[in-house]
Amino acid sequence: MKPDVKQVAAEPRLSTAYWRLWWATGVNAVGDGAFAAAIPLLAATITSDPRLVSVVSAATYLPWLLLSLPAGALVDRLDRVSLMRRSQVLQAIIVGVIAVLAALGYIGIPLLAVTAFGLGACTVVSANAAQAILPDIVANPLLHKANGHQQTITTVGLEFVGPTIGSLLFAVAVALPFGLDAGSFALSAALLATLPRRRPRRIAPPPMRTSIAAGLRWLTRHRLLRTLAILLGVNTFCGNLGNATLVLLATQVLHLGTRSYGLLLAGAAMGSLLGGLISARVITGIGAFPSLLIALATNVVVFVGIGLSPNAIVLGALLATNGFLITLWNIVTTGLRQQMVPGEILGRVNSAYRMLGWGLIPLGALIGGLVAHAFGLRAPYLIAGVLRGVALLVALPLMIRAVRADASDHRLPERTTRGRTSARRPS
Repeated sequence: MKPDVKQVAAEPRLSTAYWRLWWATGVNAVGDGAFAAAIPLLAATITSDPRLVSVVSAATYLPWLLLSLPAGALVDRLDRVSLMRRSQVLQAIIVGVIAVLAALGYIGIPLLAVTAFGLGACTVVSANAAQAILPDIVANPLLHKANGHQQTITTVGLEFVGPTIGSLLFAVAVALPFGLDAGSFALSAALLATLPRRRPRRIAPPPMRTSIAAGLRWLTRHRLLRTLAILLGVNTFCGNLGNATLVLLATQVLHLGTRSYGLLLAGAAMGSLLGGLISARVITGIGAFPSLLIALATNVVVFVGIGLSPNAIVLGALLATNGFLITLWNIVTTGLRQQMVPGEILGRVNSAYRMLGWGLIPLGALIGGLVAHAFGLRAPYLIAGVLRGVALLVALPLMIRAVRADASDHRLPERTTRGRTSARRPS
């Protein structure tokens, strides 16, 4: 249930409900970080073929292309807390099965791909619900701060604590990091059960097809968010083109061991952590649009640099920079959607945005595997950096026109370019 507007506006601090969500996010992130470190290591022990390793990565993100739109409709018509909790219970069961099969040695690439798809499908639902629920429990002026805290705890767990623990546990026993992830899902679901629920709608919702079409129509008519979604799609395609075979670049080209790979990921996460801590201040200081441009332009250079990395220290520093820039982008764009999109349609617009933005990730992973197989393990990052640069040059005039048009039409949050948060809805 959405809090009273006057009461929320007068509240200078984040609510208790928000901090419960924050704790659930942190617990879940630690388990997911352990899983994220262990799954490519497990795949690498099964096969050294980059094409097969990339299949597992592609299967993880394929649900964003296939299931994102119906998931968004569910988020807008059902209780979001219940959706998140049930998704995480199902994820706990799936990862528990992986842990048992890994311990018994009965697991291969096809089974890894199937279970990765199942986990990804649950993530589509829970992630959409988590972003949509935030404006219900956080006042508009605090959204950048709340998103920054969410990004920080996610980074600490997913990219710092989790991968370190996951790689160390994997070195002890293959099944241990998966067991940790299953437990984290169960604990997170228990924390989510304490959050307030939305009141059920008395009016029957429209058919799913009509609901989905409304979200798509809203996004396609909003020039700025539409442009950002398309640019995100190109960038995530390029990102996974490189990242799908990162484990092989680190272990085969730079000769890192299992434990060192986990430490590499943890070091890279320091950049994301810093981004979560200071991005809100950066956005307020220089503005949302300049922050986006800095993140996009610098990331082009970073990706080329990763492909040319001579050693693990340089690679770790560049990955840390990449993490900071991605976090900055995420906080700006997430806040814009939460401020601009009406709450009753936020789940559907988020799902359409993410379908455009993340739908090409599986294709990027598969092509990354083929490129690495054909041209070497450094080539995917080099090609991805060049493609990102071309995409930025093409998108920049469109973004500038969209910002100017939406500002003149009063469809941007008031003073968005300076990081303020007073919302305006598109006509």
